[in-house]
Formats: sequence, structure tokens, C-alpha cells
Amino acid sequence: MTLLTGPCVIESEENIFKIASSLEKYHKDESIDFYFKASFDKANRTSLESFRGLGIDEGLRILQKVKDEFGYKIVTDVHESTQVAQVAEVVDMLQIPAFLCRQTDLLVACAKTDKIINIKKGQFLSGSAMLYPVLKVLQTRGCNEATYENSKKHGVFLCERGNSFGYGNMVVDMRNLVTMREFAPVIFDATHSVQMPTAQDGKTGGDSSMVPYLAKGAAAVGVDGFFMETHFDPTISKSDGPNMIKLEMLETLIETIKKIQDID
Repeated sequence: MTLLTGPCVIESEENIFKIASSLEKYHKDESIDFYFKASFDKANRTSLESFRGLGIDEGLRILQKVKDEFGYKIVTDVHESTQVAQVAEVVDMLQIPAFLCRQTDLLVACAKTDKIINIKKGQFLSGSAMLYPVLKVLQTRGCNEATYENSKKHGVFLCERGNSFGYGNMVVDMRNLVTMREFAPVIFDATHSVQMPTAQDGKTGGDSSMVPYLAKGAAAVGVDGFFMETHFDPTISKSDGPNMIKLEMLETLIETIKKIQDID
């Protein structure tokens, strides 16, 4: 199982290391392909007043320090093609935010690196429509046919994070997991799938109590991995706190997911 987990945004070096040290068990677990996730910038915040992060230079410095101290593989978001080369010097996986999954220049810039690419499915797209972002990456890497095996070979993942359902709500169509897995390995984002966009007076809300149910459902359908943002205290997180899960809850959920995946 591939596992992408960590806080939403780099709030401070102290908080990052507090969270990173609590995740060491997953790095040591031979049944898990672990990536530490944290964003140096959250460019898609609802308002100018929302905390975005510490910026690319300071953020990458901290991520490199985490990598050096713990030996973790790192995944972070890139929002512009001009960021890709600098970020690729530090991380092992480049993540394309959902709102940007159709941005050709960004996809091509990422594809020109040797990094794994995790493309988050747009909230506005069907699973089948994600074939085309995958093809943009594969074709840039010299492969013209999008199949599960080709995408795996060339390091292209898709990430399901739900679809907009009316105003201020998300819903997960589990059929997308099956559809997308026909042409790429699939990561299920259990925490962003419970978001309630702009539902809290200019901030994105969420219902983290639903995370375990959706994660277990995705495990039963069949996916290649999970993305779950976590924090020692989601109530003080500066981004996406309402849909994060607490660190102590993560371990129980991962063990449950493993048991479901063992049922064939």
C-alpha cells in the first residue's frame, strides 16, 4: 500500500518535525510505501486572509531537513511550471492539485523530470476524463498508450478526492476508482473527499468523522494507496483542519484498511 500522509501545509519547522516523528512507524513498515506530505504553499485558498505556507525556499529547506533526518520520501504540490525544477531537487513525488489537473504546461514540466507524479482528479471531472491528463504525462515520457501497467512503469498516479455536489459539499463516486484504475494506479484521498468548500464564512469546512468510512469503502473497492492529511491537533491547523484526522486515529485506520485489503 502506498501511503501519502502528513499535514496540509508547512506551518512551522517545529510542527513539521513533531508530526514527522510521529509517522516513523509507517516508514519502517515494509508493507507500506510511505511518502511524507506537506505543502510549502497553498495557492488555492479561499481568501487572501488564509494562511498559505512559508514559501518555496523555506518550505523546501524544511522538507529536505525532514528527508535527511528521517529518510522519508517526500511529496508536495506544485502550482506553476516554473516551480517544478526547484521542487524536483528535493521531493520524490510531484503532486498536481485538483484545480490544476488540466494545466498542460504544468503536467509537461513535471513529466520532464524523473519524479513520480500524482495527479489529483478535478472536482469538476469524471474519472474517465482523467485519461487525458495521464496521456499528457505519458506522451511526454515517450509512451502513447495509457494502461495501468504503462502508467505504473512511467510513474503516473491518479488521486480521487471527490466531486462537487451542489454548493459547498463533496461526494465520492466509488465507480471512479474502478474507471481510473483501468489506465493508472489510483490513490484515494480520504480527507479532501470530506471537504465542504467555502462552507465556513470564507473558509473550507469538512467532516473528518466520515474519513474512516470512505477510506474503508475505497479499500473494499480496490485502490493502490491512500492520501490522508493528519495533524497532532487539527483544531489548530492553519489549513484544512476540519477534514484532517488526528495522528492517534491514523494508526487504527491504517490497520483496518490493511485487513480489508487482505480480503480477496
